[in-house]
Order: sequence, then structure tokens, then C-alpha cells
Amino acid sequence: MYTTVPGLSEASSPIRMWADPESVEPRALEQLRNVAALPWTHGVAVMPDVHTGIGATVGSVVAMRDAVSPAAVGVDIGCGMSAVRTSLNVDQLPDDLTKLRTRIEQAIPVGRAVHQKEVRLEAVQEPGSKKPMRGWHEFWKGFDDLERSVTRNKVGKVHQQLGTLGTGNHFIELTFDKEGTVWLMLHSGSRGIGNQLASYHIEVARTLPQNQDLPDPDLAVFLADTPQMAAYRRDLFWAQEYARRNRAVMLWLFAEVVRKEFPKVVFDKAISCHHNYVAEETYDGVDVLVTRKGAIRAGGGDLGIIPGSMGTGSFIVRGLGNADAFNSASHGAGRRMSRTQARKQFTVADLKAQTKGVECRKDQGVVDEIPGAYKDIRSVMAQQTDLVEIVAELKQVVCVKG
Repeated sequence: MYTTVPGLSEASSPIRMWADPESVEPRALEQLRNVAALPWTHGVAVMPDVHTGIGATVGSVVAMRDAVSPAAVGVDIGCGMSAVRTSLNVDQLPDDLTKLRTRIEQAIPVGRAVHQKEVRLEAVQEPGSKKPMRGWHEFWKGFDDLERSVTRNKVGKVHQQLGTLGTGNHFIELTFDKEGTVWLMLHSGSRGIGNQLASYHIEVARTLPQNQDLPDPDLAVFLADTPQMAAYRRDLFWAQEYARRNRAVMLWLFAEVVRKEFPKVVFDKAISCHHNYVAEETYDGVDVLVTRKGAIRAGGGDLGIIPGSMGTGSFIVRGLGNADAFNSASHGAGRRMSRTQARKQFTVADLKAQTKGVECRKDQGVVDEIPGAYKDIRSVMAQQTDLVEIVAELKQVVCVKG
């Protein structure tokens, strides 16, 4: 159940929090109060993985009337998760998973790497589907309508980055559930183009008249029925679709690697969910633009994915449709310390100990992704039992990071 955030002004919209306010950093609480005080805000729901972000916290859901704040979406537009259950059992996997991790990394560029040869998109088939993925022509046609100052001379790079993982907390994992069934899972977003489009529009929003006296300039908004809002929505929704297709291509490439190892493998229908995005929804009889920044949609029956860290595991969930939370749930465990803090506090030896039994990178380059830098995923799940029910609990055996 939720609690309310103390210290709100009379003019502020309600903030409902699925976390202990005393456990949230003061700066994050300040950011929540700032967004609740905006005149366009209808309400704010705070997830148990909440932590400080730029302008708006990560792990918050903001419903606005006739307005949207790009900072409440995040710069990795459409970042999210995809997963698919297989017919394999964990006992069928080889004892040494090093070669399998290497083959995944060869098939899917990680970090800042891109595809050197364009992926045959007409062959992409989402696992569990018997037909190739459709709509590529219309999708790429939409690229031509995006903000030209951002996209000029970048179409080649955007093509090369489609089906690539990226850096930071993005990952590809081979996991298994309590029954021993193997799942494929990955986390990524709209790559460079989404970030660049978001950054451009955030700067545009800062210059607009309605944003000159905000409690935080990073919360600048676009208003409905303005050319700036129209341009943002056009670029935003295209980037969200790019992120969805990026994950679909990677999941297909991942499945092909597994199929080569296990030719008789069968895949269920894939699950996919954004956790940095905008949706048009209605609550309390009011049409609102809902921004989920580090949160998934958890409407009644919606399947979602809530990952932990690279050594702890993840959850497949089904939404319970809690309108108080704007039909949302957390997007993961959430960081409990910054990357800089993690690099100062933990060593490679700590990383090796905390990822024991997982075939993954164990070097200085990923120390900031160590499980100890994240909140306890089980505690996060315990705080949102009225938002989602657990369908499957997964434990990774292979984790690929950028």
C-alpha cells in the first residue's frame, strides 16, 4: 500500500509513494515535490525503486493535463525490457558457458560497437511468432520527418545501431525459473538517436515562456496544441518504436544463437515493455499524458519484466491494474548509490564474489554495475504486492554487459 509524501504545499497534486519516505534521498523527495507543484500535474505515483534523476526522479510516474515534461520521460526514450520463455531446461546447458557468452557477444554488438553489416530486417522474426516483423518501410519513412538538426547525416549510424545493446545498465541474460525452464532476457533502449532527440527537445523546452519560473529548470514542459509539443510527440513516439524494434532485433539474434546450439528449441511469445516512455491514458475522468521514468505499465493482466542486478535475478510479473499508481510498477531494483560511489566502494574482487556462478564480465569496467550498488530486488517486490503479482522468478547464468 502507498504512503503520502509530507511537506506538500496546498496547491500541489497528490504524491502516492510505494516506498518508505525515510529511505528516499532528500534530493529525490525535493524533485518529487517540485513536479507535484507544477500547475499541469494531475498526480504522481512513486515506485519502490525511486532515486534521484535529472529534473524528475527515476522510478516515478507523472500524470499531466495538457502538458508533458521531457525530463519526466528520461533521455533514453523507450528504454525497456524483452523476454521469452524457451522449451529448454537448465540441465541441458553446458557446464562451461563461456563459449555461449562469446557467441552472444559476436552476434549482438555491445558497448559502443555497432553492426558492421546491416541486419536483414525483412528476416527478423520475434520469438514465438511465425511471421517476420512488419512495418519496416513505414517506420523508416518516419525517420525523414524527425528534427533535421538532430538526424542530418545520421541515418547510416541509426541503421547500424539497430539491434545493438549499448552501455551502462543495459544487459542480455540467459536465465532460468524455479522449474528450471530457460528464458532469454534483455534490457536496452533507443540508443544514440533517442538520447539526441530527447536532449534537443529538453533544450527547446527550457526557452519557452511557461518555463521561466519553475522550481527546477530541468522540469520544463511542452503544452498541448503548440508546435513544440507536436514536434516533441512526433520524435518521441518514433524513438519509442525504435527502442521496441531494437529489442526485437536483439531478441531475434539472441534466439538464433541459442537455436544453433539447440536446433529443436521452441520459443513462447515474447514479452516486451518500455519503462521510459509516454502514454495517453485517462484517470478520474481526466485525459492525461502519463510519463513513466523507470516504471512499467501494470494494468490489469499486463505482463511485465522487473530486473534486479547482474547477480541477483529478475521477475516476470502480471499487472493488477492499481489506478492509484496510474497502473504502474517499478522498472527494477533501482540504484542505491551512484556509479562514482560504487567504483570507490567496490573492487573487482567484490564483483567476482557477488556474481559467483554467473558467466559474465568480472573486470573494473563493470564494477559500477555490481549488485551491491543496487537496492535489494526482493524488498522492492515486497513493497508493490498491490501493483503486480509474480508470474516467474528468474536467476541468470549468463549476463552480457556493454
